[in-house]
Amino acid sequence: MTADHLWLPAPINLTLLPDEIHVWRIELDQPETRLQHLRETLSSDEIARAERFYFQEHRQRFIAGRGILRTILGRYLGIQPLQVQFNYQHRGKPVLADTFADTGLAFNLSHSQGLGLCAVNSTRQIGVDLEYIRSMSDLEALAKRFFLPREYEMLRSLSPNQQQEVFFRYWTCKEAYLKATGDGLSQLEQVEVSLTPTEPARLQITEDWSLFELVPANNYVAAVAVANFSWHLKCWQY
Repeated sequence: MTADHLWLPAPINLTLLPDEIHVWRIELDQPETRLQHLRETLSSDEIARAERFYFQEHRQRFIAGRGILRTILGRYLGIQPLQVQFNYQHRGKPVLADTFADTGLAFNLSHSQGLGLCAVNSTRQIGVDLEYIRSMSDLEALAKRFFLPREYEMLRSLSPNQQQEVFFRYWTCKEAYLKATGDGLSQLEQVEVSLTPTEPARLQITEDWSLFELVPANNYVAAVAVANFSWHLKCWQY
């Protein structure tokens, strides 16, 4: 798979209109000097969390992801990255602290391997999920456990190569919606998604939700879920 969206440098004067969704592509493997600078923007609890990672690679990617997230949100809020404050929902999902409630700014972050995506919106809760397409020996068993019968049967009808890509498309679409609503993975099999190898995904739910599929890099798939329709998507490269 090849990247299918144009990821542009963000303008100096960044404006988020009410009908826009901004998606930021973040490279998590940053040089040491950059990592040191990003670490200085983190709170003490974020630094403590970073130190709990066993592998240095995971530690560095957490610092890069959280530091760049702070930098991005700081641009929208007109403050320094260190001044951004978070609250955490019961599943650990970061949201802006109550101090920033009047801004209406909502965001969600996802990462896989060395890549991250941050989705930002000014009026609705939003969810994003990113996955690296990899070979999985238990792919059909996972699909049978977490997917609805018609999703599972569609997956089984495909060639092994197609199965991998479609499995992760289903997964990212379901997970993006659950991250937007705040529900956990236990609800994964209750979110029905309609897609084929050649047709874009749609959420088969009663409420009005928009679903955007993205291919941010080779062998990656991603999805963004947000309530309501008529959104304009802009993709920025950090």
